[in-house]
Amino acid sequence: MVSGTRVENRDRRRRRRQDSEQEILDAAGRLLRERPFRDLTVDDLMAATSQSRTAFYRHFTDRQDLLIHLQHDLAEELFEMSEGWLGGGEDPVREALEALQRLIGVYQREGPLLRAIAEAASHDDEIEKVYAKLVQRFVDATAARIERDVAAGRAAVSDPRQAATALCWMTERTMYQHLVQAEPFPAGDLVDALVGIWLRSVYGS
Repeated sequence: MVSGTRVENRDRRRRRRQDSEQEILDAAGRLLRERPFRDLTVDDLMAATSQSRTAFYRHFTDRQDLLIHLQHDLAEELFEMSEGWLGGGEDPVREALEALQRLIGVYQREGPLLRAIAEAASHDDEIEKVYAKLVQRFVDATAARIERDVAAGRAAVSDPRQAATALCWMTERTMYQHLVQAEPFPAGDLVDALVGIWLRSVYGS
């Protein structure tokens, strides 16, 4: 009985800690829609939660660490939106179209967070490295997809990894420039342009 009580208490503390961290992350996401990351202070952030300022440092070492956590969550969402194409194989046109439509939806919704990451990465090496790893994860998965299509006779790409690197970074920069940084580009036109580039580059059509 004592052992079971200890386990329950430990699980309860873990859940409280997870809930506390998530509340801070959610508040940061909301505030970044109102102001640049450089203007977001720990005091302002914690004032938007039910917690004290010291609670921030139980979860994060500093604001940059907070942004890295937000970036990790965003990476998981982006990868999930792309899973249909990255893990597919039978219908590349439909899979590419659906994946890019979903990715554009995330970029439209999370523009302020993406802008905050880009601004911080310009002067923070650790954030820049984490973001580069995010894109590299897409490059690796895309290269694997292209290699499968080459083996199945659906694609003729001499160097799948080089093609994947070019396509992923081109897509990332294009979406950021046209959906986050500048005046938003019509989403349908952007999808059509990107799908055309991907299909011609990988499948020749």
